[in-house]
Amino acid sequence: MSRPYSNLQPHARDSLELASLASSSPGRRTSSSSTSSRSGISSSRKLSLEEDDPLDDRNPAVSGRPGPHNRSFSVSSTFDFASNLFPLSSTTGNGYAPIGAPISTSNGQNALGGGSLEKHKTLTYLNGLSLIVGLIIGSGIFSSPSQVNVNAGSPGASLIVWAIAGLLAWTGAASYAELGGAIPLNGGAQVYLSKIFGELFGFLFTWCAVMVLKPGSSAIISIIMGEYLVRAAIGAEAENISPWINKSVALVGLFGVTLLNCISTKLGTRMGDMFMFFKFVALLGVTVIGIVVAVTGFSASGQANQDWKTIGWFEGTSTNASSWAVALYAGLWAFDGWDNTNYVVGEFRNPSRDLPRVIHTAMPLVILSYILANVAYFFVLPIKAINGSNTVAVMFGSKVFGPIGSLILALIVSASCFGALNATTFTSGRLVYVAGKEGYLPEIFGKIGAWRSEDRGMNTIRTRNWASKKLAKMFGDEETGLFFTPINAMVLNAALTACYIFVGEFGTLLTFYGVAGYTFYFLTVLGLIVLRVREPNLERPYRTWITTPIIFCCVSLFLLSRAIFAEPLQTVVVIAFIGVGVPIYYWRIRGRDKGMKRERSDSVGEGHGWKFWKRFQR
Repeated sequence: MSRPYSNLQPHARDSLELASLASSSPGRRTSSSSTSSRSGISSSRKLSLEEDDPLDDRNPAVSGRPGPHNRSFSVSSTFDFASNLFPLSSTTGNGYAPIGAPISTSNGQNALGGGSLEKHKTLTYLNGLSLIVGLIIGSGIFSSPSQVNVNAGSPGASLIVWAIAGLLAWTGAASYAELGGAIPLNGGAQVYLSKIFGELFGFLFTWCAVMVLKPGSSAIISIIMGEYLVRAAIGAEAENISPWINKSVALVGLFGVTLLNCISTKLGTRMGDMFMFFKFVALLGVTVIGIVVAVTGFSASGQANQDWKTIGWFEGTSTNASSWAVALYAGLWAFDGWDNTNYVVGEFRNPSRDLPRVIHTAMPLVILSYILANVAYFFVLPIKAINGSNTVAVMFGSKVFGPIGSLILALIVSASCFGALNATTFTSGRLVYVAGKEGYLPEIFGKIGAWRSEDRGMNTIRTRNWASKKLAKMFGDEETGLFFTPINAMVLNAALTACYIFVGEFGTLLTFYGVAGYTFYFLTVLGLIVLRVREPNLERPYRTWITTPIIFCCVSLFLLSRAIFAEPLQTVVVIAFIGVGVPIYYWRIRGRDKGMKRERSDSVGEGHGWKFWKRFQR
């Protein structure tokens, strides 16, 4: 599916390859490029494909073994190739800058030679799987699958809707898998939109995702987690207590998750792995219990449900296309989060191999789990009870095991929400971090750590006392120790999420999520088709069927049109919010580019005239 670069004609080489090969051609270097190679440039976009990383022991150029794609590599003591991988902000077009184009220097604190998450590739296939599963399986399948059931009209029809929604989400995830393999950098849609359509589109996505989409969804997850924890502690009386108690618990959970993810990448990913297995075990338990109840008729409270026997599974199926659309929309909402791993592709040890594997393992597992869980609900609970409840899992536990079952299921739902909150906190921090690196946000959000300087790096750990070293070994990352994470970025995300928790009004947010979210989903997947035409020779370790992005784009347009007609006023608000991002973009980018031009002129001027001695002071 992917072509080795050595088979391409020189004139057919794409911009990504040319950037990665630039330093292999010393004759094409300019004075500005040699200057920049020492300090790097402020962008996560400068990083090479995973196998091109000279810091990686598996780099074929380092080990002397031929690479799988027969690429040429730059191997020098100063890793000169790094500064020839330009950020999108210094390009002449919509992609990476051509060879020989002048590049700018930047603050060394954000340079590749300083702190960089992408230099320390730690994520594995299991970590990626836990990020997707952790966010998709949150509270929806445990609390309120009623929207799908009510609008589909019958249990059988609702199961079909769950399957179709899962398959459609899978088409989007498969499209993102191809984009992530072709452009294996942190940032997700921000990177892809900037590369394909220009920086304005990438910035507008960042503007919406950082300010509304990510913190808004985190706030919803946090509040649901708080409600279920309070319910588990107090019981049925929880419905009558002050909502601020639920919000207080939600804030404690939010700050706890943020702290854990700030400590180290290892701690965040291990917690995600643990909760992923927990969720699958919980859904498997619900399924097994439902089957046992159906076979034995056991029930701790009254007679076991007989609806699944006496009422046809397709009896009452809706014939209204609009109702099916609403059911499909609700199902797709429950599968949302399939793009989660793309935010951290740059930290994968082997993204070209693991990203497609993650997508094509997670999606069928989640689809199957959702269908089986709904079957179990139908076996245990009456259809009317399922359709009218926002606490289906708690009712399920109470029906089978009584009060103790209700308590256990409430704890399971809250734990599932905690795992989802961990996954979204992990990836949201990376999105903000990349935005800070690229200049979309103040550069403080593109830093690693909070109180230490970037150039100290992991050497600071070696100078600490025995206790600090022990803690770093237990909880820190292998090479970088404790707090080598985008702390400032995650603190910003937590602060915005806390604001949404305080406000607590999510009706408008759901419309915003539907319109803005699927607009950018549509543009990103459409970009895959554009990239196929524009850069056919771009190496794609994974290539999906062309019908996959086409199907997803059609579904996205359908959902967008429905949202626009259903909520025209709120849609205008969404469009206005996106429009506000345009002048902010030009304000941010103009200031960033002026700084780059100034640094570039200073760099060029250092080697001429009365500053000639500057050449020899490096």
